[in-house]
Amino acid sequence: MNIKQIRNATLIVEYAGKKFLIDPMLAEKGTYPPFPNSLRQDQFNPLVSLPTSIENIIHDIDAVIVTHLHLDHFDDVAKEVLPKDIKMFVQNEEDAAEVRNAGFQNVDALQEDTVFEGIQLIKTKGEHGRGEILKLAGLVCGVVFKHSNEKTLYVAGDTVWYDAVQEVIDTNKPEIIVVNGGNNQFFEGGSLIMGKEDIYEVYKSAPNAQIIVSHMEAVNHWTLSKKELKSFLDEKGISSTVLIPEDGESYSL
Repeated sequence: MNIKQIRNATLIVEYAGKKFLIDPMLAEKGTYPPFPNSLRQDQFNPLVSLPTSIENIIHDIDAVIVTHLHLDHFDDVAKEVLPKDIKMFVQNEEDAAEVRNAGFQNVDALQEDTVFEGIQLIKTKGEHGRGEILKLAGLVCGVVFKHSNEKTLYVAGDTVWYDAVQEVIDTNKPEIIVVNGGNNQFFEGGSLIMGKEDIYEVYKSAPNAQIIVSHMEAVNHWTLSKKELKSFLDEKGISSTVLIPEDGESYSL
């Protein structure tokens, strides 16, 4: 497989001969207002530019996976530029209805046994924060990819570390794990996605897996920098196991 970090949580995953675009946020730098009640209120989102053109990003995509409908995972530009007949996978029927309302004609809700072109796509649970903030953050999902010719891949999505993530790892034994790890948060409510200690828990639960950390330094409410995370990983002696890609960087696995 090949996993390419685009920007924020946007990835291109080439898996078993098919090309997936995950959580497309495709606007130009500075298009959207900052997320309120959080850091960097003077900086518009996204904070950084795409590493390549939209044409290159969406070229030859076989399917799109949208783990939830927050702006930084499925934005207005993605709705505009993606072909309306492209295969779209979302987390539930509520999201499917919204995506259909945006004009997309080939939308399915992920199940625990979805199969696309011979690739098993297993919807996984996630919690977009802890406690009261969950009511505001709403439902999210991740996805496990399985195919006889590939290693098992777990894209965890916007979740903190909790028992359901452990369960996914124990059940599916993924060899590759992508986590969203910018420790994004508002001034109240705590972490919305993984911070460094969460990432360390993922490592401890799957010490032989290759872990890739996405969703960093691209929207205004991030609190964990790549530099800080790298120092933490160096201290733990796991910097070769937990990778922090730059935008545009890809890994063949």
